[in-house]
Amino acid sequence: MLIVKTGTASTALDDANGDFEHWFARGLGRQVKVCTVYENEALPAPHETDGVVVTGSAAMVSHREPWAERTAEWLRMAVEAGVPVLGICFGHQLLAHALGGLVGPNPRGREIGTVTVALADGAAADPLFGGLPARVDLHATHLESVLSLPPGAELLASSDLDPHHAFRVPGRPAWGLQFHPEFSAAVTRGFIEARRDDLRAEGLDPDRLLTGVRETPWGNAILARFTQLVDHVTARVV
Repeated sequence: MLIVKTGTASTALDDANGDFEHWFARGLGRQVKVCTVYENEALPAPHETDGVVVTGSAAMVSHREPWAERTAEWLRMAVEAGVPVLGICFGHQLLAHALGGLVGPNPRGREIGTVTVALADGAAADPLFGGLPARVDLHATHLESVLSLPPGAELLASSDLDPHHAFRVPGRPAWGLQFHPEFSAAVTRGFIEARRDDLRAEGLDPDRLLTGVRETPWGNAILARFTQLVDHVTARVV
């Protein structure tokens, strides 16, 4: 499994908590290879990987940084090749951008903490979301959002602050998730603590947000299901 690393969490958290690739490796239950694209590391050819996870980042898709634009083009090719893709937060936004969606600052403001995500009607038949409750608690932290989904994309989930929390590319094993399925409650609290001053400046109450953080099993359940989907696609190709 390839982790396309688009940034680091270590600037916000104690290094003892690890970083994106460590949390994903645990949730996916697989050994992973990491490509640090934000440091201009070259990506392999899409067909050389069984599945792809694109991480979160402090970068902004709307800034159109050269490394991000190159990664977006690579993602478009990976989707067209039928490679399973899971974009998370920045990765969700980058995938949407790569496929013709619109990304920019969330007009509803920052979303951070444990949030309730409502599944769309079509999610019941989705390979990644099918069988989950209609409303699930998940962890999130973001300033930008997918403002318009890519043409033809299927909406799978929304929250009070973001109507496009998850989507799927029809006919392809490719999903974008605004929430962070790899986060634990401890990691989420770390992000809130690291942003106390910014949160107060934005009129948010960090202590209230911390109180609302709770453990949830649904993130790991989604990651485990993605691993199963990758294994299924790989077996079918073989």
